Amino acid sequence: MRRLLALRGERRLSREHVRLAGECLGVSERTVWRWLAEASRSPRAAIRPGQRSGGRFEITGEIRVLLAYWHGNASAVHRQLVARAETGSRDGQLATAPEPAACPAGAPPAAVPLLEPVPSLSTFLRAVRRDLTAGERAGLASGADAARAHDVFGQRAVSWRNHVWEADHVQAPLLVDADGDLVRPWVTWFIDTATKVITGTAVTPGTLSRASVLAALRSAVLREDPYGPAGGTPEQVRVDRGKDFLSTTVTAAFGTMGVTVKDLPAYSPHLKGTVENLNRAVDRMLFAALPGYTLTPAKPRPGRRKGAGRRPETSGVLSFQDFTAEVLAWTHWWNTEHRPRALSGRTPLEAWQADPTPVTDVPAADLWTFTLEDDGRTRKLTSHGVRWRGRTYIAPWMTGQAGRTVTVRYMPHHDHEIDICDARGRYLGSAHLADAATAEQLQALRTARAQRARRLRAETKAAETLRRQRFAPATTAGPAQRLGALTSAQAEHELATVEHTDASTLALPDLIPPAAPPADWRTPPSLAARTTPGRPAPAPPEPAPDNPPTQVAAPDALEDRDAL
Repeated sequence: MRRLLALRGERRLSREHVRLAGECLGVSERTVWRWLAEASRSPRAAIRPGQRSGGRFEITGEIRVLLAYWHGNASAVHRQLVARAETGSRDGQLATAPEPAACPAGAPPAAVPLLEPVPSLSTFLRAVRRDLTAGERAGLASGADAARAHDVFGQRAVSWRNHVWEADHVQAPLLVDADGDLVRPWVTWFIDTATKVITGTAVTPGTLSRASVLAALRSAVLREDPYGPAGGTPEQVRVDRGKDFLSTTVTAAFGTMGVTVKDLPAYSPHLKGTVENLNRAVDRMLFAALPGYTLTPAKPRPGRRKGAGRRPETSGVLSFQDFTAEVLAWTHWWNTEHRPRALSGRTPLEAWQADPTPVTDVPAADLWTFTLEDDGRTRKLTSHGVRWRGRTYIAPWMTGQAGRTVTVRYMPHHDHEIDICDARGRYLGSAHLADAATAEQLQALRTARAQRARRLRAETKAAETLRRQRFAPATTAGPAQRLGALTSAQAEHELATVEHTDASTLALPDLIPPAAPPADWRTPPSLAARTTPGRPAPAPPEPAPDNPPTQVAAPDALEDRDAL
């Protein structure tokens, strides 16, 4: 438009110029002539031709506040603006108006400037779609996670093998049989971001711990059988604020090997997209084909334990050994047969082996020492063995070495066996628990603990049932009406039960009140009421023969002291 206006000012504008501009812009010649007329009247039309002249409705900051209050419900915001405009016109106000009765309780105060007149609903919705991005609308409706789905993230630069690893846990949405208990297993692994090869994997039934990370790290670094051939020491590892990855033992193991741990911000899966894609891939490629697979379990209702009141189905459930074999087999397939698009037709293992970057290996003995915890204490090797955490550990190699100063290193939560080193840190050998319980004792103990847990859950459930308050439903406005009537006998029985179980009332601190003080003492009325008048006052102790008698202040002196 600016070029056509310049030609018109020079008196060189022709119909051929207008026709050529219309062909380039995909509009008719008549439309270009209309744009030229609008541009002659308004300089802004020359910059953005085709827009309607005059002001248009736009979403202001105040309307954004209302959209946030109504969680992105634009129709509700439009209804509130219309109601305010009607109330303001009735009251003769044009700037602000009080909240109408139609607005719900707790609505924001009517401090939003009213638009006179309020546009139609279609115009308002069109302005919302035009002035707010898809991410902003999703964030107002569903939160920051929904808004993040519309963000654009850059791709990281191409690196080399063992430059950066990413680590994470993923829980399999299925149950496995772990020594008679049905648990949901966790998979912990490390993946190389440059070649997409899975360097280490560890499977944990039930609750995770730092031992899972240490086991996966050991399998990732070692390149000997049954691990490898990919592995070695990385330069950097990215984690997502997991307490297991940031524990003292794990960070010490990384630091000993010279590995930098990159602690990513919370709720930022895009910063470690390689391992996140691996988590999604294993769910769709492996877990979905295993027996008992379910989608992400729904959150349990408040006050209800997940799976409470029913026993899970045990038919067709994989054992933990079979599940671990399936995960390891799938990991081998991923490394040797899977061909990601980013690797240009190569498998992750082929991409890793084709990279000429040198690999730094750690000896297996040193790595085992790096991934063990040390409590920092020295102990004496006695004739009974080594005492650790109140228990005794022995080993055949301890014969003839009683009195030696040693240190204990151990794998977290593996109390059945520990490793012994000398005072300088040289490895001596392992030791096992001397008086370990038998399998029958452990089974009986687990059964007793399960029975106690079930009894406590039943008692807690009964207590919650008694404490729950029910109210009558209402169809008209009025005060809440409690339900659950009791007879006086039932109330007295329950109160008597509480009195016999409350430890504070059973203590009875005033069962034997103290004796009455002597008559010449000035005592407050509260103390006199708590004493027994019939009991004689305790006689003052007689002084010892070797010690002089202690002088007692006269009653007048006591009165003067009390007055002071």
